[in-house]
Amino acid sequence: MVRMVLGVEYDGSDFFGWQWQKNGRSVQLELEKALSAVANEPITVQCAGRTDSGVHALEQVVHFDTHAERDLRAWVMGVNCNLPPDVRVLWAKVAVDGFNARYSAIARFYRYIILNRPMKSALLRSQVTWCYSPLDAEKMHEAAQHLIGSHDFSTFRAQACQSKSPCRIMHFIDVSREQDRVIIDISANAFLHHMVRNIAGVLMTIGMGKQPVEWTRELLEIKKRACGGVTAPPFGLYLGGVYYPEVYGIEKHPIFSRLPDNCSRFEHGKPAIAESVCGEVQAG
Repeated sequence: MVRMVLGVEYDGSDFFGWQWQKNGRSVQLELEKALSAVANEPITVQCAGRTDSGVHALEQVVHFDTHAERDLRAWVMGVNCNLPPDVRVLWAKVAVDGFNARYSAIARFYRYIILNRPMKSALLRSQVTWCYSPLDAEKMHEAAQHLIGSHDFSTFRAQACQSKSPCRIMHFIDVSREQDRVIIDISANAFLHHMVRNIAGVLMTIGMGKQPVEWTRELLEIKKRACGGVTAPPFGLYLGGVYYPEVYGIEKHPIFSRLPDNCSRFEHGKPAIAESVCGEVQAG
């Protein structure tokens, strides 16, 4: 038995999310079918963070165990030949002992893209979230800085979130404008259900001038989801990358170079999250 690790990209537009569904198309099912065909045995995968309907991935990380002996090219090219066009394996490698796609991760990175112009896009209907009201990206960035650090994010978690703890370590949140797009880059040790989209909704409200910059700090202190405004749509949300300790040999996204060398999934030697972490479970 060998454990393999894959990097996977997908367009979530036509999926009911990552996780296997009884009555809906899922990324997990499509990937497991393709892997099983190449391995000639049933394959079950575990991912770094489950995403919800409409949410995309630039680089999801998964692992699976198999008795099959295949070269790395087969796990990439062979699996891709059996996948639908909206899912692709980017790379494959043999896992280092003890690796777990979910629990070995130190941090995750999400990107939320807002098309900020008067008209919707005919080409990017499912790839960006549209906002016709002018957004002040500088105020959004300033407001986001109140969320940096270790906090109770109860206001920013979905009511259906199953995580035992609402506490997370927020490493950074950047909000910038690139012409008619406002981009939110956000990294934390893990994420609660709908956490990124709830933060995006709050920042958009501030960017439209409907709430002051200090609103994010007030919401942290309130710790009530009902006070946290509207959940932003899933269309512009992307799982951008997952950061693992160097011992596992998985190339890290350049954005993680901003994290300190001693960055840990835990704070002061204690778990900052429960083992049943949502990790953006059904991130829509």
